Amino acid sequence: MTNEQTAHTEEQVAAIAPTHHRLRVGITHGDINGVGYELIFRTFAAPEMADLCTPIVFGSAKVAHYHRKALGLDTPFQVVATAADALEGQLNLIDCATDDVSVQFGQCSAEAGHMAYVALEAATEALKAGDIDVLVTAPICKSAIQSADFRFVGHTEYLADRLAPDSQPLMMLCNAQLRVALVTTHLPLRDVPAAITTESVEQHIRQVYHSLRHDFLVPAPRIAVLGLNPHNGDNGTLGSEEADIIRPAIQAAVEDGIQCFGPYPADGFFGAGLYGEFDAVLAMYHDQALAPFKALSMDDGVNFTAGLPYVRTSPDHGTAFDIAGRGIASEASFRRAIYDAIDICRNRRADDDARRNPLPKLYHERREDGLRVQRQPLPPLS
Repeated sequence: MTNEQTAHTEEQVAAIAPTHHRLRVGITHGDINGVGYELIFRTFAAPEMADLCTPIVFGSAKVAHYHRKALGLDTPFQVVATAADALEGQLNLIDCATDDVSVQFGQCSAEAGHMAYVALEAATEALKAGDIDVLVTAPICKSAIQSADFRFVGHTEYLADRLAPDSQPLMMLCNAQLRVALVTTHLPLRDVPAAITTESVEQHIRQVYHSLRHDFLVPAPRIAVLGLNPHNGDNGTLGSEEADIIRPAIQAAVEDGIQCFGPYPADGFFGAGLYGEFDAVLAMYHDQALAPFKALSMDDGVNFTAGLPYVRTSPDHGTAFDIAGRGIASEASFRRAIYDAIDICRNRRADDDARRNPLPKLYHERREDGLRVQRQPLPPLS
């Protein structure tokens, strides 16, 4: 083989060889009076974590040093000016919350809330600019962070406003055995029934379907939908939302080829372990989903914000003020949030690559699941 032929072959190989780099995982420090830094330091005390990604904490170097000393941890980190300066194989920290503030473990304070907001804002800007690939948020105190700059009931609503104002974000809780999504999120219980409409339920079914296919690479998702009232309304005795609102939404999704089932009464559904038969469960309101999910998955549950053009995850617990500063917090959920952010980012890229030049497909109708028609999958949401 001539040198020219060899060079040409090497160029061809370079063109088709996949390029690998550690994903840049942006991490917010959350409420500085909570367990955020403990989770971060415990997670990255394991050297193999830095082999999976390049972690970049948006926070305060002074606060980080204080937490590390108070907790007796020795996880090293380096302060960098920007995400571009982050070094692979190390825990990096961008000192974006530089105000002098005292750490008061377990206390809810406006100062700590402001520090959480500054870090979140800086990380969000980095995510939009492409300086980080994914975002993992440590827990915040929702009352402490409220200010003229932050008037949201949680991360989900803030990120939707900052990253994709026209989007409809979907709150999804995940672990290896269970995924649950919500039609309504941080909404007072008295306001939930009015927010449950056929249109909103159907829209969320479709969002769950597309997230399962795009974010988790589930080829033919099976989705369970829960009812709103006790015992599914007991044939109208306890309410008619199941028959009048939820069931028509399920039927509309089924007619478009989505394998969607229900509505199921929530207590019997989780009590009998039926969630194991489905790829995801769509609940009507916050505690209907999170109470059983946390009972089943407190140590490894992850909060994932689907429906955004960016990947964001967080542990499924709060600031844990009751144990902050005691050195007993479990980092399992936080570590899982990092794993899931990496996996979802890679899944999205793989799915985009697979769909970039699709071949025409032939579909043959066949009846499944009680005479339902298996149809061509729906196109991605626009």
